[in-house]
Amino acid sequence: MRPLLLLLCLALCACGQNATAPATDAASDTAAPASTPHAGDHAFQPAIDAADFAAHVQQLASDAFGGRGPGTPGEQKTVEYIKSQFARIGLQPGNGEHWFQTVPMVRSVADPSTVLHLTIGDHRQDLAFGTDMVVGTRSGKSHVELTDSPLVFVGYGINAPERGWNDYAGIDVRGKTVVMLINDPGFATGDPRLFDGKRMTYYGRWTYKFEEAARQGAAAALIIHDTPGASYGWDVVRNSWSGPQYDLPVSADPSPRLPVQGWITGHAAQALFSAAGLDLAKLRAAAAKPGFKPVDLPASASLSLDSTISTAQSRNVLGLLPGREAADEAIVYMAHWDHLGTHDGEPGDNIYNGAVDNATGVAALLELAEAFRHAPTPPKRSILFLAVTLEESGLLGSQYYVTHPVIPLAKTVAVFNIDALAPIGKARDITVVGKGNSQLEDLLAQAVRAQGRHLSEESNPAAGFYFRSDHFNFAKAGVPALYIDSGEDLLAGGRAAGEAANRDYTLHRYHTPADQYDPATWKLDGIVQDLDALYAVGAGLTNSGQWPTWRAGSPFKAARDAQRPPAAAAMPRQ
Repeated sequence: MRPLLLLLCLALCACGQNATAPATDAASDTAAPASTPHAGDHAFQPAIDAADFAAHVQQLASDAFGGRGPGTPGEQKTVEYIKSQFARIGLQPGNGEHWFQTVPMVRSVADPSTVLHLTIGDHRQDLAFGTDMVVGTRSGKSHVELTDSPLVFVGYGINAPERGWNDYAGIDVRGKTVVMLINDPGFATGDPRLFDGKRMTYYGRWTYKFEEAARQGAAAALIIHDTPGASYGWDVVRNSWSGPQYDLPVSADPSPRLPVQGWITGHAAQALFSAAGLDLAKLRAAAAKPGFKPVDLPASASLSLDSTISTAQSRNVLGLLPGREAADEAIVYMAHWDHLGTHDGEPGDNIYNGAVDNATGVAALLELAEAFRHAPTPPKRSILFLAVTLEESGLLGSQYYVTHPVIPLAKTVAVFNIDALAPIGKARDITVVGKGNSQLEDLLAQAVRAQGRHLSEESNPAAGFYFRSDHFNFAKAGVPALYIDSGEDLLAGGRAAGEAANRDYTLHRYHTPADQYDPATWKLDGIVQDLDALYAVGAGLTNSGQWPTWRAGSPFKAARDAQRPPAAAAMPRQ
């Protein structure tokens, strides 16, 4: 579609001239408004170009970008590259006069010698960091004390009014330490009448449990780990909570926060409940039934937590295609640009290039932007192309954007998240992560039917992947959000081949230096087909005036209904 190779090389050279730590919004990040797109018949769909897509991935995942670590010279190259491509395409700066949105961050490292002391009558149980428990703080303070805080077992720690479920009913947990189970009652029982059965819901995710405990005023919260419920072993918890943790500063995100939050092993929990004269297995079963009541444990928790705290900043990159009629309404296409950077001192190849995760998403963002910009008729609604930072550090870039949106969330029609597309060839399906959430799926179903394909659910819905990527921050705030993944029912080899290819990536390349662009093995025709479908859905929404919303029973529907009354938001189901 475009002769990009020379432009990409020039952009890369320009990016590398000032490869220093990120700067705040400044005059150098401004640009003149884009020219008006050509007029014509909007039904025409510009092609997504596989060669251009590959060129973007090759640049973003090159060693020169150093693994795109936030706060590193690799960030500077990355955000300047994305900005230069947005400008070349003809977008306008998406943050007023600026292409960038500065994202402040707090870096904390908990002292690994921290011990959690549990007192049960005359018995004391000391839990070691990493072995028996992990803890951290979201307070931003370098020292936090927990002294004789009473323990309360709150089942799954869920307060879901629309499901008639409240594990905090009838109890005041202010100043107390709540102990809870991972996942939700539906997963535990397999009963499809409880929550969503084996599929993890928002309420089963550990992030929700800590957020709800903070809203309830708890002094601390501890989640009991079990591998099936979490969908990963204790080693993942230990590794994830050891070393640097990142958060937004309190000034940037004033939502309730826990002074102390963490996990304990199943073995440590069993020992605690046994010492307290309680049967954890029976309590686990009771917690999965409607009407469960919290249980006070004859025990308390004490802890002295020291953390090394520092501050830094990163940047989101925003490009805007203004609407010709309803410019104040927008759809958002988004992808995270960050990856794991370069691991100094690590032997061998220590650059975590992140070709699939998520150079593919950024390349997709750029290709979609170019397709919309060169459509014969400009869209009626605006389109925001949002490349966010700090996804790998806890979805912080998107969280900051949602807290500080450039387009009001009530005026944001929908969000399409692109994260780690699989270069494994054409498929008969397209995967909807978290299938069943919103009416956006009806629109996607129409688009893929026109391609002779169908929608599929992710292969492991119990793992809760819908809650692990950037669209989730929009969903929590009420904005309908669609997260797609490449299909697995491949034309060449069927579902067995697709599952094998994805399993191979997960085992051998995911979050390792081996996640690199490989022109010899990558098959991009399936990705092109997926992006064509996403383009079609977005083009329809930008011109139809529809306001898709959440399905009945969704935990995100109440927030959207508060933003936009249901009568105004309704659209027919296809």
